[in-house]
Amino acid sequence: MSGPLQGRRVLVTGGASGIGAAAVAALTGAGATVVATYHRAPPPAGSDVTWLPCDVRDAAAVDAMVDAAAGTMGGLDVLVNAAGLWQPGIPGAITAEDIDFLVDTNLKATIFTNQAAYRVMRTEGGRIINFGSGEAVMGSPIAAVYAATKGAVTAWTRSIARAWAAEKVSAIALAPAVQTPGADRLRDFVGPEGVKVLDEQIATSIPLGGALGDPADDLGPVLVFLAGEGSRFMTGQLIAVDGGMVMLGA
Repeated sequence: MSGPLQGRRVLVTGGASGIGAAAVAALTGAGATVVATYHRAPPPAGSDVTWLPCDVRDAAAVDAMVDAAAGTMGGLDVLVNAAGLWQPGIPGAITAEDIDFLVDTNLKATIFTNQAAYRVMRTEGGRIINFGSGEAVMGSPIAAVYAATKGAVTAWTRSIARAWAAEKVSAIALAPAVQTPGADRLRDFVGPEGVKVLDEQIATSIPLGGALGDPADDLGPVLVFLAGEGSRFMTGQLIAVDGGMVMLGA
């Protein structure tokens, strides 16, 4: 398949659902060769994508998975680290288990996958795309640990952007506000009355359309751009794809 990413070799973690699934569709549609991971959600049938099972919280499993992906594609140009999870957590009622789970799932997994990808990319260069969150910028009274882990992901992304730049490995973090399974869990958590308030807040806080974006239509093209040559002079940034909700740097 021809396209702007023809010849690009891309690994997508968490590719079976949500943002990861949108990334897989957008990148393959742009011509990239894609290997994707899955854990709990099964991968779709009949796909041209190579699927690898992996619990990205397991460092050894991540190392083996990245080696297998690079071996399948003959190298690795881009990592889209979409595996992660939103979970509620109200300050004052947060347990040690809540903290451990989200640190393992969102932060440790990011570090494991990034470092494994770097070991492959360091000889020829590459691009790492992680996912932060607008909640980490604004704060979240109902998902405080999630926000904290995503803030840490952004700090980590800036650190590796500096550390690995000499080897032409760049890193970007995205803060999307799009409709995902995590957004559905938030609606379930706040309940019917809370949903009314939530929808009012979204309508007034997102200037472009007053609603969460579509992962395929609104985030997919951004991922294609960031995975391509046009973004080669960008690194260390947190980029909001959120209809203007956060307006970073304002």
